[in-house]
Amino acid sequence: SFLNSTLAHWKNVPLLKCFRMHAIQVDSVQRWMEDLRHMTEVECMCVLQSKPIGVDEDAPGELIVSGAGAIGEHVTRDNLQTLLKRALVVSTELGKMFQRLEKGRWQRVHSTAIRVNCHVRSLIQEYSTARNAPPEMQKYEKSLLEKCMELNVITERCLHTEDEYFLKSMKEAIHEILTDVSDSFSHMIDMALANEIQILICQIEDSDNVFAISTAISNLLSLTQDGPQLCSIIAKEGAVVALLKICRQDCFSTLYAQALRTVASICCVEEGISQLEKVDGILFLADILTDSTCAEGTRAEAAAVMAQITSPHHTSTQHLASFLESMQDIVTALINLCKTASCGEVFLLASAALANITFFDSMACEILLQLNAVHILLQACRDRQRVDTPYSKDQVVTILANLSVLEQCTADVLEEKGMQLLVLLNEKPTSSSPSESAACERVQQKAAVTLARLSRDPLVAQTAIQLKAVLRLIELCRSPGERNNSDSVLVACLAALRRLAAECPESIGPNDHQQLIKPRLVDSFLLCSNMEESFV
Repeated sequence: SFLNSTLAHWKNVPLLKCFRMHAIQVDSVQRWMEDLRHMTEVECMCVLQSKPIGVDEDAPGELIVSGAGAIGEHVTRDNLQTLLKRALVVSTELGKMFQRLEKGRWQRVHSTAIRVNCHVRSLIQEYSTARNAPPEMQKYEKSLLEKCMELNVITERCLHTEDEYFLKSMKEAIHEILTDVSDSFSHMIDMALANEIQILICQIEDSDNVFAISTAISNLLSLTQDGPQLCSIIAKEGAVVALLKICRQDCFSTLYAQALRTVASICCVEEGISQLEKVDGILFLADILTDSTCAEGTRAEAAAVMAQITSPHHTSTQHLASFLESMQDIVTALINLCKTASCGEVFLLASAALANITFFDSMACEILLQLNAVHILLQACRDRQRVDTPYSKDQVVTILANLSVLEQCTADVLEEKGMQLLVLLNEKPTSSSPSESAACERVQQKAAVTLARLSRDPLVAQTAIQLKAVLRLIELCRSPGERNNSDSVLVACLAALRRLAAECPESIGPNDHQQLIKPRLVDSFLLCSNMEESFV
């Protein structure tokens, strides 16, 4: 439901979105003033809740708190943003009410009930002014207002008694009503959001004006950033189908990249992937990727959709059946895009798709080796224009880790002097960004995994030892700060170290052998994970 996910989904960042994260700094006073527009003074609202501000019958409908003008693309966007902000306010108040009810703070429970009633009434009244609410939504509105009023009455009764038995029975009754209010509010908001999204989709489907369609797509893309709940609603309303129709019309070629980027964002949820599959979207994406006449930006966004739908985070894999039909063409197109990428973002999107694909089908790994993928990827790592962030390195080392299970990969890595890249396990973040730190950890972990797999070959093990891989692995094991206190990096480094020790026992000192090699892996792990760095 909307209420249960509203607070959580603001933090939720789907796979590709984190690649495009940018720090947004907003002045605190400016933010407060924006939020203030969506708050109301309780005492004033109690007086005015049944006295709507008059609206000129000849004037176009508008949402009062949004200050929007005539109904159009920007009004729809404003209505949606206003709905989300007001819904968040109500959701927050309901959450507070649940907490205060559990603690028996009756005065605060009642004041919160009044605020909830005022906010809900205001939201319904303002939205009804801007739109003709669907009949089913009107039913929820009426029921919700009645329950909010019931909450006011029953919480007020609890203020005038100290009878513990009565208060206990009232607490249960209030909790039940509050749950009903939450559910009704959630359904009502979902319907309102769906109604607004339908308007945007109609603008995409019915307009022949490139600017109008671009604005509507931009608004949809903006909404997808607000979490999976909205992405589900957008998908169910048919946005994927409408966007792919745009991509199939030559007259809208300038909108292809924008439309595909929006499809990628929507496909962070199963409903989006299901809609894509119903219109043969995967085969269509394969056509775009293999069409050398398509602009690089369009092919990059098609790769972004591929990366999204092949993400290991998805539980359903039914949609991959049609993907397997075009596996050879898709993998070939993606590795070629990595080879010719003009910038870091294009390389990132293409390599992310390849990384995901290598997880679920070994045939993809065989195809990549036939296409000389190791050479292409290692060359890219030496090109700062293409591989310029830990996120890109994460994709490269993921692909290499998955390729390293095949024997041919060993020869390719040695031929391309790839061991130098793998033994440099010192990837560190350049900022305080948690996502960048996590990416650096993944690079270290997967590089160690790849090193361990390739070191089955004595020649690889000898090369790694000559490049001082053992010293770096020991440092990562013994110094938590070097691995950002990551347990996964520690396990991978211990495994790689033991593999090298098995091939060349003399490369490990007696003390390190006693603590890191000789004990069981779990004992060495516990020893290293409990080590504290000295700051003397």
